[in-house]
Amino acid sequence: MSETASIILNGSSYEFPVITGTENEKAVDISKLRDQSGYITLDPGFKNTGAAKSAVTFLDGETGILRYRGYPIEQLAEKSTFLEVAYLLIYGDLPTKAVLEQFRTDIKSQMMIHEDMKNFFAGFPSKSHPMGQLSCLVGALSAFYPESLDPNPTPEEEDKTIINLLAKMPTIVSWIQKKSLGHPVVYPKTNLGYIDNFLNMIFGEVNQDKTFDPVVIDAMHKLLILHADHEQNCSTSTVRIVGSSNANLYASISAGINALWGPLHGGANQAVIEMLEAIKNDGGDAEKYLAKAKDKNDPFRLMGFGHRVYKNFDPRAKIIKKACDDILEKLGVNDPVLDIAKKLEEAALNDQYFIDRKLYPNVDFYSGIIYRALGFNSEMFTVLFALGRLPGWIAQWKEMRENKEPIGRPRQVYTGPTERDYVEITQR
Repeated sequence: MSETASIILNGSSYEFPVITGTENEKAVDISKLRDQSGYITLDPGFKNTGAAKSAVTFLDGETGILRYRGYPIEQLAEKSTFLEVAYLLIYGDLPTKAVLEQFRTDIKSQMMIHEDMKNFFAGFPSKSHPMGQLSCLVGALSAFYPESLDPNPTPEEEDKTIINLLAKMPTIVSWIQKKSLGHPVVYPKTNLGYIDNFLNMIFGEVNQDKTFDPVVIDAMHKLLILHADHEQNCSTSTVRIVGSSNANLYASISAGINALWGPLHGGANQAVIEMLEAIKNDGGDAEKYLAKAKDKNDPFRLMGFGHRVYKNFDPRAKIIKKACDDILEKLGVNDPVLDIAKKLEEAALNDQYFIDRKLYPNVDFYSGIIYRALGFNSEMFTVLFALGRLPGWIAQWKEMRENKEPIGRPRQVYTGPTERDYVEITQR
């Protein structure tokens, strides 16, 4: 017999089916609650609300599990590449060698972007934030590719748009970086892979290509893989709900970028570096700030420690810690900010206060350190997060369309004034 849940309202009982996921997650299906009873549920922040059935990513915060399409994140980060993981997330299975090679070729052939997009940069104020630029430029792609506006594309047309966005995103990101420095942009090269191309467009010059240590390339693959999807979070839910209106892929991803921009979501790795900078400017005394973090009466909080979803440990942090150690050793970076970071990390991993409270260094802590060591400006960190998250957003958007999910339309409990008559302005 199927499991059900009963809700009793004003003496009337209503039965609702219990849905069980493949990992034995349980959910009460209340989609008919309002029709049957006139009631709705209230769940600010949707912390207890499942907005979709999804086969993309499984996350168990209590036991520290993260899997893309069933594959453990540890295996993917160790053995895979970013584009292979992108294919897995978007299309559901690991590609064969021939399919992956064609996927890479298709993306490489579309990495150039229209020269007219340079005109956007002339209109951006010199101090404009990279995330605002990214959102604008990604949304603008729909103007350059109006065929993407068709709400009922064929599978081939949809794939073309997906390839186009995956290909152009690293080029757009690199142009944002170059324009912020006043440097000429570097174009993608057909003889370079996805990550090599991206790094060359970021750090190379028009008159000189740059080669990168395999340790750096490997770390970038891992960083992007670890950020590629994370279930139904703020930005992913935004992409799905915007896409549910039949908005095109570029508009939906642009909306997700704006959601990610918020400091409570995607800005955590930037906040880590800003915190470390503040400690350095105050004399660099890590012990002083560790004591402040332990003082419940002090408003200071350590950024990049603990996680609201992972209650014991973040599986991504274990992976990226090694990449971080390898990067710092290989590059031999001499940076007092990174020295402070290592002191905080050592304390958090060994101090009983932090151990008892599960305040371990998380993926934002290590990714911020790596990006700084590589030479990225801190304002670019969230843009890099968006680059990594792109395949997950696309996969979620695609799944939402394939499932023919209805347009998102949350309800509310109205708490404003009851009906009242209009008062003439002379009598107010």
